[in-house]
Amino acid sequence: MSDLDLITIGRSSVDLYGAQIGGRLEDMGSFDKYIGGSPTNIACGTARLGLKSAVITGVGDEHMGRFITEQLQREGVAIDGVKVDADRLTALVLLGIRDEDQFPLIFYRENCADMGLTEDDIDPQFIKRARAIVATGTHLSNQQVAAATLKALNLARENGQLTALDIDYRPNLWGVAGHGDGESRFVESAAVTEKLQASLHLFDLIVGTEEEFHIAGGSTDTLTALRAVRAVSGATLVCKRGALGATAFTGDIPASLDDGETGPGFPIEVFNVLGAGDGFMSGLLKGWLDGEDWPVALKYANACGAFAVSRHGCTPAYPTWEELNFFFERGIKQPDLRNDAILEQVHWATTRVTRTGNTWDHVRTFAFDHRSQLEEIPGYSAQKGAAFKELCLHAALQVADGQDGYGILCDNRIGRSALHRASGTGLWIGRPTEWPGSRPITFEPELGEDFGQFREWARENIVKLLVFCHPTDAPDLRALQEERVKRLFTAARRNGLEFLLEIIPSKVGPVDDTTTSQLIQQFYDAGVYPDWWKLEPFKTDAAWSNAVNAIETNDPRTRGIVVLGLDAPEDELAQSFALAAKQPLVKGFAVGRTIFGDAARAWMKGDMTDAEAVSQMADRFDRLCKTWDKARADVRLNAA
Repeated sequence: MSDLDLITIGRSSVDLYGAQIGGRLEDMGSFDKYIGGSPTNIACGTARLGLKSAVITGVGDEHMGRFITEQLQREGVAIDGVKVDADRLTALVLLGIRDEDQFPLIFYRENCADMGLTEDDIDPQFIKRARAIVATGTHLSNQQVAAATLKALNLARENGQLTALDIDYRPNLWGVAGHGDGESRFVESAAVTEKLQASLHLFDLIVGTEEEFHIAGGSTDTLTALRAVRAVSGATLVCKRGALGATAFTGDIPASLDDGETGPGFPIEVFNVLGAGDGFMSGLLKGWLDGEDWPVALKYANACGAFAVSRHGCTPAYPTWEELNFFFERGIKQPDLRNDAILEQVHWATTRVTRTGNTWDHVRTFAFDHRSQLEEIPGYSAQKGAAFKELCLHAALQVADGQDGYGILCDNRIGRSALHRASGTGLWIGRPTEWPGSRPITFEPELGEDFGQFREWARENIVKLLVFCHPTDAPDLRALQEERVKRLFTAARRNGLEFLLEIIPSKVGPVDDTTTSQLIQQFYDAGVYPDWWKLEPFKTDAAWSNAVNAIETNDPRTRGIVVLGLDAPEDELAQSFALAAKQPLVKGFAVGRTIFGDAARAWMKGDMTDAEAVSQMADRFDRLCKTWDKARADVRLNAA
């Protein structure tokens, strides 16, 4: 039995996409970093659509190689076939968007890691694990990697597996165009045609643009080229025709391109054609391997291609299966899909898991983002505050012990060294943005007037904002706070950062079972969609139900809720945990002073050593984690 649906083989790279739109690549001032390379994009695109994918490629034994392997894992792609090459560097590609017709790019692929693949890197047992092997044309351009690719294809044919080819013609990668012609999609070459035609008999499915079939068939007349390909291959031929969609030919090539099988197209604005073919191929493979007829498979392919041409980047643009079906049901509301706020929210929420590699079903959080509370402790200094937060982090890591489901809240003003050291540890990391105690909200000055500092934040940092608010707030105060929350939320999303909204109404007015749910609705009405909510510990099931219903009604894809501690004693926290744990949307807690308060006061005065402070805080944090886990287990036990 196959445990994989498909294995792709060929290029992988780090794509550095120019962030400025409409300018020359020469003038780009900043770049966004994405995973890239046609087979790698296809592996990720099909994984997003629910297929079990893997890729055979090569990466360097360096930071960019690790970025690719880690990102593949986050996307759900198996990396068993990824060769880590100690002698070669990971390939890089620089890309830009000049306008709807010009997309300059430069391939940095001289003796790169994926070109180091050999026949010895093709494991027959690994090949057997997939229902289909998918190759791309570029890796037929070099004798060594062509041998590896052909070995994989021949093994697949011997095993009775399906095979597919994306022609993926890049003239400069075949040596028939210069380094500065990376954008070129077609240069005639009899040698390339001969090389391609020698392997076309190995495929059950061959996909390409009209120009790509021109090179495969050796003619610039599309029908003639298709007939030349048909003469050497019985594969289903899928010809991509740009705005006209795509056509599948399962038998003889008819008199007109319009006489093949087609699927519905999607008229959208063309923003970026780079990677669109890989998105198309991902959707087509989904339909093909799911046994759909060609019109349905082409519908999937055309839609995935539409998403790709409307967004920045290649793999980041591709839809998830949930998003694709949402799009089919809702239809096109505006042709520039990337600016459709509702669709983009679905895209963000359904690809968000890939940003951290963790679904965060449990979040047990040590909150030591406090600033004013520490500054008021006798003996405090900025230097001592930073050192103490390092001890807090040490305690959190000691309890987590490398396991998933643990987190911290830490600031950048006092706790900068701890915050930076936490990066890469696997902890869930929330980072505050509000000036402590402010009402109406003001922000930490370091963020900048336009929140420009977000560009400097580690991508795993979660933007955390505390708002003191109440449903009875005066209209002008409510409007001001909502406007500031919306600006911060928008800036966080623009910078690819998750957003946590903490609301505390009890500090500014009386509360009942509907107070928090009213506030939640107000923020959704203002256009704020937090990835996380941080809420007070409620005293009734009704209050929890009202809050959860308000969130799930507006955003069924939210990450969840963490319950805060408010410096409560451990026995009170145990009671609040027992109530909160009944709600599956509550993922855990974020508690601070209950854990660190006593240690901070003693340590600042010199009455406690570093080791004693860490030991006490780790013990308290560990007890709270066990209390939460027991509360959740008791709920499951009672439900059973």
